[in-house]
Amino acid sequence: MKEIIKNIYYVGVNDRNKTLFEGLWPLPNGVSYNAYLINDEKVCLIDTVEVDFFIPFLENIREVIGDRPIDYVVVNHMEPDHSGSLALLRQFYPNIQIVGNKKTFDMMAGFYKLTDGLHEVKNGDALSLGNHELQFVLTPMVHWPETMMTLCKSGECRVESVELATAHSNAEDATILFSGDAFGCFGALNGAFIDEQMNCDTFWLEMVRYYSNIVGKYGTPVQMALKKLAGVKVDYICSTHGPVWHENVEKVIGIYDQLSRYEAEPGLVICYGTMYGNTERAAEVIARSAAEAGVKNIVMYNVSKTHHSYIIRDLFRYKGLIVGAPTYNTGLYHEMNVLLDELSQKDIKGRLFGWFGSYSWASKAVSEIQKWNDERLHYDAVGTPVEIKQALNSETIAQCEALGRAMAEALKK
Repeated sequence: MKEIIKNIYYVGVNDRNKTLFEGLWPLPNGVSYNAYLINDEKVCLIDTVEVDFFIPFLENIREVIGDRPIDYVVVNHMEPDHSGSLALLRQFYPNIQIVGNKKTFDMMAGFYKLTDGLHEVKNGDALSLGNHELQFVLTPMVHWPETMMTLCKSGECRVESVELATAHSNAEDATILFSGDAFGCFGALNGAFIDEQMNCDTFWLEMVRYYSNIVGKYGTPVQMALKKLAGVKVDYICSTHGPVWHENVEKVIGIYDQLSRYEAEPGLVICYGTMYGNTERAAEVIARSAAEAGVKNIVMYNVSKTHHSYIIRDLFRYKGLIVGAPTYNTGLYHEMNVLLDELSQKDIKGRLFGWFGSYSWASKAVSEIQKWNDERLHYDAVGTPVEIKQALNSETIAQCEALGRAMAEALKK
């Protein structure tokens, strides 16, 4: 039985077999689908899990409430990894009321043909379960239009263990935020489910990768959501992926605040495409020059080898980006085209940008990269682009070194 605080339980599941989240993002450590149960005069479930995991999910619920009926299920987010069990849940609990907003129900009718037994809420509405009161905060486009969060306040929210009581001395007044996908991260939960009971080191970069690839485009809506929550002292954040945050609540909110404002450290991402190693050698020269000029945070990626989600993650972390690729079929190397298209969809702001390219007989890569920046990326251009014919020579080596120094100087400013 996984009790977070008195009468509030974790009933989620782990998926250790899926290799790509949403068919796109690698899951080297799996992922959790988190759901929560409030056992009060009225029983309330907060979110569900992906339908393939319905049986263990149901077992988790029954471990807490036995044969008691569930009165409400709150749907904070309609993505099927969280709403996928709704239709089956209704079969086991036919009188359950589904709580959501108008946009939730529009999607629910399309996904699951569920159109009755609905309890519609608007921003700021409340629902009493007895000792627990739920308040609903609509957070559209974090990261779907129907998304919302649910605050739970109660004098019943008492901590049951000495360890947790020490960590939070005023636990009887605890406020829990059921945040949907916000504040979530990749990675299954290995036994423990509250942050203070585990080593969280593996989750921090996976939180950034999760945010940058899934939520990252919607920085302004995230900022609006944070402003709605600004006056609330949150003691626990219960996301739909990753740990329950308690010790690290301030850190987690700070990460989302920083990422959604597109703030970045003075570091450099260098990514390149290469067929026979010439463009890669140029990238090495640029990296060495930038390091000698004082840039300590430098990461390098071959766009054909590293999944782009990690490159996008690091562009949210670091302010500088230099890309390079060969000309291919009188255009730009395919994987670089794909990466630049992905970056253009993220609306990342305030980045410094340099580029280089190579060709054997027809120059195109450098002009194509510049076109991407002029028309779609709109990053601040740094230094002089380097164009390499066939292989590096003393002149183009010097130009690569100059590009690395120029980026270093720009980052220092």
